[in-house]
Order: sequence, then structure tokens, then C-alpha cells
Amino acid sequence: MKKNIYPLEAECFYHIFNRGINSQRLFFDDRNYHYFIKLMKSKISCIVDIYAYCLLKNHFHFLVKIKSEQEIRRMFPQKDTIEVSKIISQQFSNMFNSYTQAINKHYGRTGKLFELPFRRKLISTHEQLINTIHYIHNNPVKHGITMNPENYCHSSLFTIKNGIDDPLLSLEAIKALLEN
Repeated sequence: MKKNIYPLEAECFYHIFNRGINSQRLFFDDRNYHYFIKLMKSKISCIVDIYAYCLLKNHFHFLVKIKSEQEIRRMFPQKDTIEVSKIISQQFSNMFNSYTQAINKHYGRTGKLFELPFRRKLISTHEQLINTIHYIHNNPVKHGITMNPENYCHSSLFTIKNGIDDPLLSLEAIKALLEN
């Protein structure tokens, strides 16, 4: 039975994660990581605020807060009769499909790249939110890629700690959360 397929709701925090089908690779070289982040900016940043992310060779993690229904409806006025949860889901689907098509074309492969459906966990407490940020940023350590998560370049922690300007991240909101 499929897990974690409940609709994503406006103004809620979620830990979004997935891996390559059969645990296969999602990212084959640095260009793939950069392209995935570019798709995050173009496809989902209009519906979510991103608080943390980590991309590893065969899986990824995001911590996002879904924007308000009003903000989402402003971004998609042509979809005024469609449920907001369906708009949200469609944007994630568009991102994953765009990435899959690009990888398949570039590497001469066919078929699915990601396990379906993508996983999501509703974050309901401040403690859970902070723990999820730490969990996401420590994933490269957990998987033996690095001893210091600040050194892993495909993570929002690297961006934050190195003062890299990244419009993808809600830096002020992240700092406010971590100070509470």
C-alpha cells in the first residue's frame, strides 16, 4: 500500500523526500544537482518557502512551508476552479517530471527516475521542525559522505554557512526559527 499520499495543505510545513527508483542514482554529476535546484526555483518556489534541502546521489530531502491559498491562487489565476492541494501536487509533479525527462534525454535512458509517490511528513511542532532541519543537514554525515555537514556543497547548510546569496531559501525565516 502506498504511504504518505495525503494532500499537501496550504500554510503547513512538510518534510518532502524521495529516492531514485530501486534506490538508483538521481544525480550523476554536478550539473544534475544544479539543474534540480534550478527546477526547484522555477517549479515549486512559487508554492512553497524552502527552509532546508539536501541532495544526495540517490535521494533528496526538503523542508518546505506551503504558501497560503491566496498566494498560490495569485500565482495561478487561470486555475481558480481547481483545489489548491491539486495545484500544489501538480507543481511538484511538474518539477519531478521535468527533471526525469532531462536526465533521460541526456543519459539516453527511459522510464521512471523517482519512486512514486514522493514522500511527505507533516511537521506539526516547533521541536519537530528544528529536528527536521538538523536531520536534513546531517544526511551527508549519516551516509558517510563527509564528517562535517557544512562541507557538503549540495545542501542548504553549505549555502547558509558560506553566506551564499540564494533566493531559493527563506533565510530570514530560517534564522527566526532557529533563534526561537
